[in-house]
Amino acid sequence: MFADLAFFSFVELTDPQQHRAYNEWHQLDHRPENLALPGVATGDRWARRGALRDIGTATEPYAAVDYAAMYWFRSPVEESVAAWDRLGEDSFQWGRGPMLPGVRRPLLGFFRPVLGVAAPRIGVGAEVLPFRPNRGVHLTLTRFVDHHGDAAHEHHRWEASTLVPALVEQPGVAGAWTFSFQRAQRHSALPLRGDDDLAPASLRIRLLYLDDDPIATTSLVEAATAAAGAPPDGEVLLSGPLTTIIPWQDW
Repeated sequence: MFADLAFFSFVELTDPQQHRAYNEWHQLDHRPENLALPGVATGDRWARRGALRDIGTATEPYAAVDYAAMYWFRSPVEESVAAWDRLGEDSFQWGRGPMLPGVRRPLLGFFRPVLGVAAPRIGVGAEVLPFRPNRGVHLTLTRFVDHHGDAAHEHHRWEASTLVPALVEQPGVAGAWTFSFQRAQRHSALPLRGDDDLAPASLRIRLLYLDDDPIATTSLVEAATAAAGAPPDGEVLLSGPLTTIIPWQDW
């Protein structure tokens, strides 16, 4: 596998006047410096704004999420994450950290990649999906109470053997990756949050890479999901499309 650990960040901006400043900081400062680290394989970010808020499922504290970002880390992941954390602390000390007013982060967590499947039509493997241009993603965050019980195991079998193969056959879906929660991020520059006591494997993310219109493709994704039958277990906390952010144009 090209990377052994992933990081997800969900962000809400409570001050609508800060979107441009946040996007400028993230895409012109924060993200480029992260991508330059040897231990970071790749990374991306997407927006969930406007009409996208009305599509899919969203429960608190994720209903107002505006942005999602992720990074993939190469082995040895302990060294890669340590260098990434050092850059975050250095950025704060330089006065270039993410301390903007009105920024809420309901999820900052490390996830283990579980399964990647590329759509047969795209001609490349699942390892290439994160590097391939996309028009957005369809993201599903699910919580499991008995996260190592029989019902959770049956959900994961159903997802891998039934749901994901059906989803990657849909026009506009380039492929899928699933991730299992490992631990919350505990960063010296950020306050503790409600996700700090989550157990490993209690959350799962399914990420569909989209190469067609995210809203139109979501209709196909939802229909295929319904046809696959009810999932055996899990509470969906957030599910819906996000769009790729074009610098300057989408700020």
